[in-house]
Amino acid sequence: MLKQKETTREIIILRGNGECEATSDSKSSQLGKGRTKSFHPPIESHWLLHPSEETIPPSSLPKPGIKSMLNYPLKIRNSLKKLGRRKGLRIVLEGVPDTKYEKLVDSFRELLVAEAHLMERQTDYHTLLRFLRMRDFDISKAKDTFVKYLKWREEYGVDTILKEFKFEEYGEVKKCYPHGYHGVDRNGRPIYIERVGMVDLNSLVQATTVDRFVRYHVSEQEKTLNFRFPACSIAAKRHIASITSILDVKGVGMSNFSKTARCLFVEIQKIDSNYYPEILNRLFIINAGNGFKMLWKALMAFLDARTLAKIHVLGYDYLSKLLEVIDQSNLPSFLGGNCTCSDYDGCLFSDQGPWKNPEIIEMLESASMMEEMYDSEANSDAASEEAMGTTQNGDGGDDGEHDQKTEAAGNTEAQKIQALQVALMDTNKEIQALKTALDSTKTVLERLEQHIKALGGGSLSL
Repeated sequence: MLKQKETTREIIILRGNGECEATSDSKSSQLGKGRTKSFHPPIESHWLLHPSEETIPPSSLPKPGIKSMLNYPLKIRNSLKKLGRRKGLRIVLEGVPDTKYEKLVDSFRELLVAEAHLMERQTDYHTLLRFLRMRDFDISKAKDTFVKYLKWREEYGVDTILKEFKFEEYGEVKKCYPHGYHGVDRNGRPIYIERVGMVDLNSLVQATTVDRFVRYHVSEQEKTLNFRFPACSIAAKRHIASITSILDVKGVGMSNFSKTARCLFVEIQKIDSNYYPEILNRLFIINAGNGFKMLWKALMAFLDARTLAKIHVLGYDYLSKLLEVIDQSNLPSFLGGNCTCSDYDGCLFSDQGPWKNPEIIEMLESASMMEEMYDSEANSDAASEEAMGTTQNGDGGDDGEHDQKTEAAGNTEAQKIQALQVALMDTNKEIQALKTALDSTKTVLERLEQHIKALGGGSLSL
């Protein structure tokens, strides 16, 4: 078998000459702190997925329909109730963290809370761990980086992009800039592919702008974190938190690195390095000819040492290396694999992977719905407690204080109503599913009654 066993060795990058070598912990400890930068094993090695009923492999998942609707979402919902209101899909998928790193993450979280930087959205173990790894588990440096990340999210409007941004030029951009997600590697990580040598820059700048393309890139990063990784985790039965990338640079040279291309590359690299750290597991650069090697020397100046350690620059004889980490069925035919995705205008248009599996989508949607309901209820409870505390501590106050209390109470009631509406919608769906199941049962019984009558044996009352 070609399945590759992942190593957990630390890699040390010598800052003086940029050369890297695999070393043991004892050797790395002898190197001067000022001259080295440590690299950590794959981020997934920090925890294991719970071997619970919520992580049934896709092959044994219930078939779509009544049984799936009635059974699996209820299992997800029950597991979420056991885990607590503020814990949802991420906890179901996370598993048991290494106690060593869990303590560091807890200390990091406590520091952020104490300085009023922490937002509920970023409290999960995964996000905090990525920023700690980024700064070699230096909590002070990780805090500074994380605070800048929160500020960027607010100023750039990341949540607004997710809800409102529409990339209408998607199809045209794909034609002149072939790229996309396609399948998973042998460890279950999503595969991202770009055919850089086929980029038509003139058509690209006519189809979109640098700003809109960067916003599209941010939206894709958010989808990967919040949807592709959870789906891959369910499919692989282990936590997935990084990607394997392939860059086909056939025909790329210095002439491709125009001012516009350089601007786009630098902006995306800055965002990925500063705000989406530790997502890349490894990058294969294939079909690297002499022209690209000259360009590569210029590009290396824009990449940090941690990213460079994950990059494998290959020539034209690359297939055997790719097949060590990717099954041929998940590799597009233009890279030497078996897949063509003929139903989707080609592999890079298909966005195929576990995140397109209807059964996995149903599981994620069910868990997400319950998570939102529990968050709404938790916010409502917190608002109620705050309003009660204000009433008890105050002495009646002036009209302004009274208006604030009234407004807080009104917001609390609105949140409760919203939570009840979500719960009611969920209940209605369950009732409808039960009705459908009963109708199906009634139909079977009617057919059974007809069969009994045909055999001359009495009647079956319904």
